Amino acid sequence: MTVIIAGGGIGGLTLALSLHQIGVSARVYESVRELAPLGVGINVLPHAVRELTDLGLGENLEAIGVATRELAYYSKRGQLIWSEPRGREAGYDWPQVSLHRGKLQMMLRDAVLDRLGPDAIRTGHHLADWRETTDGIQARFLAEAGGAERAIMDGKLLIACDGIHSAARARLYSDEGPPIWNGAVLWRGTTMAPPFLTGRTMIMAGHEFQKFVCYPLSPPDPDTGNALINWVAERKFPPEGDWRREDWNRPGNAADFLPWFEDWDFDWLDAPTLIRGASRFYEYPMVDRAPLERWTHGRVTLLGDAAHPMYPIGSNGASQAILDARVLTREVQRQGECEAALLTYEEERRPATSAIVLANRGNGPEQVMQMVETRAPDGYGRIEDVLSAEELEGAAAGYKKLAGFDREILNNRPPIVSV
Repeated sequence: MTVIIAGGGIGGLTLALSLHQIGVSARVYESVRELAPLGVGINVLPHAVRELTDLGLGENLEAIGVATRELAYYSKRGQLIWSEPRGREAGYDWPQVSLHRGKLQMMLRDAVLDRLGPDAIRTGHHLADWRETTDGIQARFLAEAGGAERAIMDGKLLIACDGIHSAARARLYSDEGPPIWNGAVLWRGTTMAPPFLTGRTMIMAGHEFQKFVCYPLSPPDPDTGNALINWVAERKFPPEGDWRREDWNRPGNAADFLPWFEDWDFDWLDAPTLIRGASRFYEYPMVDRAPLERWTHGRVTLLGDAAHPMYPIGSNGASQAILDARVLTREVQRQGECEAALLTYEEERRPATSAIVLANRGNGPEQVMQMVETRAPDGYGRIEDVLSAEELEGAAAGYKKLAGFDREILNNRPPIVSV
């Protein structure tokens, strides 16, 4: 029998490839009728790039994205707070890659279909429920949420990789309710525009209550000189207010946020022009869920956003889902397709990801931007007069260790999956 994977996102597809790598049969069941390259920009951090490289996808990944050279934090006035090299420029053996989320998903999809076969992904299959059998599990799928029955499938394990609105998590924790909104709303888009700073820089400007993030997703076009720039405009409102349901694919309205960024035209970046240059952009309230005390229930466990949805702070969502998939694969390789493997996977990954969820609620490494806003709202001559070197370096180094990409540890540890 096969491992049943509910959800064809980054975590589910990486898991299918990883299980195939160790000779374990897997099949992906995805709710939507067609996997399409949706979303905007994301970052894959060096510890996750290492895992994709171990799957033979490193060159493919770099070919569809940009190897980030540096990360820089700025104040709302465009004054530099902190800058540090990233990826190989920081001494990692693997790059940090910025790319379109849809391109990453399509790369993984194509690899699954090529390696596991054309029937490895079944779309239009929404997980409804399951029951344990003598030697495995039986999962029932609908054509869509609330729709007609589509299929009943038998497998050894059921891994729920079905996102922040996970049907499996909702069944296991029926009283949990909707995701938790922290009051922030993100407007996300892409614009063809001239490169800024090094041309491979990721920047964050502002503070906790108003922020602008951007980074390139492509090298400059040789004819126009323009690159595809991903941007995120963020505003934080009182959390007791209301906002429309979270959905990465809902079009946004510039009137809701552009006025707040009209004067964010720095000598090195023109934020309002970037916003106006987007052909479309999307609106998303920043939500997460509280860490769970348990992921595994018999032969079922959670993975990725189904297990630990987190704020998009520190560029960690996709990377943590990839790490989940690799650790789970390692345990299946060691212990077989059994509950014990799921429990050992959870024992390692649940505390680690819970800590990141909570750290992101505290603004993660981006807390230095709010510290500057609190201490020097009218600007400063020298950042050293506002924040000490220890405060700056401590925020960055501490988060890297927490999120699992401390450079020395990563470069020197053995592979997660040995083949």
